[in-house]
Amino acid sequence: MTTALLGPASRRFALIALAALATMAGAQTSGNYEPQRGQAGKDVIWIPSPDEVVNRMLQMAEVKASDRVFDLGSGDGKIAIAAGRNYGARSTGLEFNPDMVQLSNRLAKEAGVADKVNFRQADIFVADFSSATVVTMYLLPELNLRLRPKLFTMPPGTRVVSHSFTMGDWQPDETARAGTGEVFLWRIPANASGQWKLTAPGVAEAGLRFSQKYQMLEGDAEFGPLRASIVQPRLSGDVLRFQVRDPSGVVLSFDGKVAGNRITGTVSRPGQAATPFQATREGEPSPIAERAPDPAELSSASLAASLAR
Repeated sequence: MTTALLGPASRRFALIALAALATMAGAQTSGNYEPQRGQAGKDVIWIPSPDEVVNRMLQMAEVKASDRVFDLGSGDGKIAIAAGRNYGARSTGLEFNPDMVQLSNRLAKEAGVADKVNFRQADIFVADFSSATVVTMYLLPELNLRLRPKLFTMPPGTRVVSHSFTMGDWQPDETARAGTGEVFLWRIPANASGQWKLTAPGVAEAGLRFSQKYQMLEGDAEFGPLRASIVQPRLSGDVLRFQVRDPSGVVLSFDGKVAGNRITGTVSRPGQAATPFQATREGEPSPIAERAPDPAELSSASLAASLAR
C-alpha cells in the first residue's frame, strides 16, 4: 500500500472535510436525525403508520390512563406518544435502532409527554414487556408469528393490536379499515379448557367440558345421563359467556370470569333474577396455542411478507 503525501493546501482541505463530517455526525446525535421512509431496520423496513391508523389502533384497544402500553418496533415513536398524549397512558417503545430511540425520546419531550412515555433500544424477541396491558405493533407476518407464543404467556385480557398483518390462524376479535390501513385486535384469552364441576343454587349439579383453541370454545354439559351441548360459548380475555339447556328444558345463561382453576359469575333463567355460580376445574387444562407456528402458517406469512415489500 502506498501513502500519498499531502501538501499544505491539501492538508487544509482534508482538515476542513473532517471537520464538516464531524459537524454532520454531531448534528445527527444532537437531535437532527431524520429517518427515511423505507430505510432498512433489523427485521423490517421503516414505514410510519398513518395517523388515522394509529388513532384506530388505540381506540380498538380501549386505551386509558391506567394502561401500560408497549409498542414493539416503535420506529419514530408516534404510537407510544399518541397513547401518552391522547389517553394519558404510560407507554414504552422498544426499538432496535439507537438513532430512532434518540429521535423518539426527543419527540416525546417536544410533545410534553416525556414524564409518561419513554423509548428503549432493545430486541423485541428478547426484551421483557410482560407488564403490558396493551401491545401494539407494525411488523411483518412472520415476526407476528414468532411473537405469538410470548404473547400467550401474558395475562388474560391483555390487548394486542397490529397494523396491517395478522397472527396466522389466530383469528382477531375485531378488525377495522382506517384509510388505507387495516387494523387487527386480539385479547389474550384465559384457558378455559378441560373438565369443570359446576355448582349453583337451584341448578342441577353438572359437569362441564370445554375444548379450546385460542379464544374459540366448544363443549358440553353433563347432567347425570343427559349430555347437552354448550350453546354460543364466547371468551373475551377472562370473560366467559355461554348457555346450556338444563334437564327441564330451561335455557340457562352463564356470565362469568375465568381465574386459574375457577370460574365465578352469575347464571340467569328467563324472567328470573341472576344468581351466583361457580365452577372448579378437575385435572389439568390443555394448551390453547401452539408453542411454535406450523409450516403452513410460516409459508403463508412469508408469502404475505413478500407481497408487502
